[in-house]
Amino acid sequence: MKIGFLMFEDLEELDMVGPWEVFTMAGKIRPENGIACVTIAPYGGTVRCAKGLRIVADHSFEDAPPLDVLVVPGGQGTRREVSNPELLAWIAEAARGCTWVTSVCTGSMLLAAAGPARGKRITTHWGAVDLVRRRGEAGEVMDDVRYVRDGNVVTSAGVSAGIDMALWLVGEIWEPAFARNVQRQMQYDPAPPYAGEV
Repeated sequence: MKIGFLMFEDLEELDMVGPWEVFTMAGKIRPENGIACVTIAPYGGTVRCAKGLRIVADHSFEDAPPLDVLVVPGGQGTRREVSNPELLAWIAEAARGCTWVTSVCTGSMLLAAAGPARGKRITTHWGAVDLVRRRGEAGEVMDDVRYVRDGNVVTSAGVSAGIDMALWLVGEIWEPAFARNVQRQMQYDPAPPYAGEV
């Protein structure tokens, strides 16, 4: 099971690292599942994320392996990359061989522009819903949902929603009980400190 994480300058850190934690934790719990996570950037090398975190890519587009699952993060960089024909062509090509094609936040805008999510129901960060709707490439841009599946395309809302999407996907690929175990090992049980004041 090869899971590839697309990287580009100014991606939102947790958009990528949240699902990365889910899938790598799943691999740690069940090594027999053969989960291998890799990072892929257009030219390899180091990518600077939106808030300054730097991540070194495992592969460039040229030497990236075939993938079973593609994860496309969002972030401010998507506003630039949605007009990058090389990146969009790579997404389209990589997605053809994938069982699942996923995104977090405005990564769904890249999936729609590249083709895999064109005409499909998608979601994104609440603050980018109008932006993605105006592009007119998705069939429907849903708000007030954490993630949405349309065929083999699964898109999630902003930042932390990618964790929920990845846990759901673990349950789909294997079984919900395993996803719940991954969730427990991550101690992912959100209880925002100010929820009581709402």
